[in-house]
Amino acid sequence: MAVIIGIILGLGATFGGFVAMGGHLSVVWQPFEYVIIGGIAFSTFIIANPMSVIKDTGSAIMQAATGVAPKRKDFLALLSLLYALMRDMRQKPRNEVEVHIDDPQNSALFGQFPTILKDKELTQYVCDYARLILIGNAKSHEIEGLMEQEISTIKKHKTKPAAAMNTVAEALPALGICAAVLGIVKAMGAIDQSPEVLGHYIGSALIGTFLGIYSSYAIISPLASKIKTTREKQCQPFIIVKQTLIAFMNGALPPIALEHGRKTISAAERPTIDEVESEAIHAAPTSAGGAVQQAA
Repeated sequence: MAVIIGIILGLGATFGGFVAMGGHLSVVWQPFEYVIIGGIAFSTFIIANPMSVIKDTGSAIMQAATGVAPKRKDFLALLSLLYALMRDMRQKPRNEVEVHIDDPQNSALFGQFPTILKDKELTQYVCDYARLILIGNAKSHEIEGLMEQEISTIKKHKTKPAAAMNTVAEALPALGICAAVLGIVKAMGAIDQSPEVLGHYIGSALIGTFLGIYSSYAIISPLASKIKTTREKQCQPFIIVKQTLIAFMNGALPPIALEHGRKTISAAERPTIDEVESEAIHAAPTSAGGAVQQAA
């Protein structure tokens, strides 16, 4: 919603100011200038990116516009799942825990966290490293390096749409000049016309320059930045999982390991210690669906 409000405010300030100083909006409406700039920009976007990134950019724009990113309740759910897993790894035989991580979609434990199950990449990340911990032969620093590498790969993949949008934003001012040049060429073809007609042609050509610069710095570039911020927030759960499980591997009790994960959350959305204790520890579910009290 903030993205839409920002675009409306920007357009309102621009064209409102233009009208206030005596301009006429009809002059700004030059559809073929828009077609030239928009068409070239979209074609460069298609040329520069694989189809997977093109499709993902549409999703990224919608997520940025609607603010699709983990919230406090999502972090609490993840911490609760991690606590339940760590508790079971300490207290139950390996084969009983493997039932959950081998098939999380049909697991009674994972089934109590539908928002996490919906994110297949995060679910697989949790299961992969829980499985490595169960194997017991890997060293914590080796697992940590592996987790960091995977997080880096995930982040790079998720922020590709932002990089693609930035490329278009950087090109738009020059594309606006291209449209303006074509408009000037048209004006030069009418050099024998009256000053009124010639002025109209030149004004139309300059709209191309305006459109390229405005769309670059006031729409596409800020939108790319918003996409990058949103997608980076979506990587935060992976960091929480890493810090929590590594602390657990290094000998921390589950409640202490959760604190390692909690501290990686930004202060604005970080659950308090009391919230973690009441909602992620004391209310942590069992594989049978109930809640248990804190385990040592």
